[in-house]
Amino acid sequence: MANYSTNEFKGGLKVMLDGDPCSIVDNELVKPGKGQAFNRVKLRNLMTGRVLEHTFKSGDSLEAADVMELEMEYLYTDGDMWYFMKTDGSFEQYAVEKKALSDTEKWLKEQVPYTVTLWNDNVINVTAPNFIELEVTETDPGLKGDTAQGGSKPATLSSGAVVRVPLFINEGEVLKVDTRSGEYVSRA
Repeated sequence: MANYSTNEFKGGLKVMLDGDPCSIVDNELVKPGKGQAFNRVKLRNLMTGRVLEHTFKSGDSLEAADVMELEMEYLYTDGDMWYFMKTDGSFEQYAVEKKALSDTEKWLKEQVPYTVTLWNDNVINVTAPNFIELEVTETDPGLKGDTAQGGSKPATLSSGAVVRVPLFINEGEVLKVDTRSGEYVSRA
């Protein structure tokens, strides 16, 4: 397996640390006035999602992680597992456990492509697209003249997620939502 030296570290690089695949979030080269240069690196453990900070001496190296990120389409759930299918024409399906979904579960919509991270042919993470369009299934009716500055109200979407929306949004409308922050963007 390939190794990456500290001078090759950059954001997004996938490496092995203590037997777990990690993604480099931030890399800072520090050159003190006296002594050897070192790298202060923030890594996100892809198995647990925790962010670690680690220091490496200049010239150290880490093993490359055999991690693949594929685009897969969400199909359905049977209650315990969520099923995704490759979109490359092979129609190969992968069953995903709840722990690999984490907070992406509330943004799942059938036939929408998601980024699925595989390690040793096992799904370890599912990432939703930045924006997704979902239908409003439940919200209170907005009243004209309800506020002076144009307030907001909670709305339940077809996936089960609850977001704050402007008062003019009604049930049955399709909204564009930012999955990173969980905020309403616009009507679809």
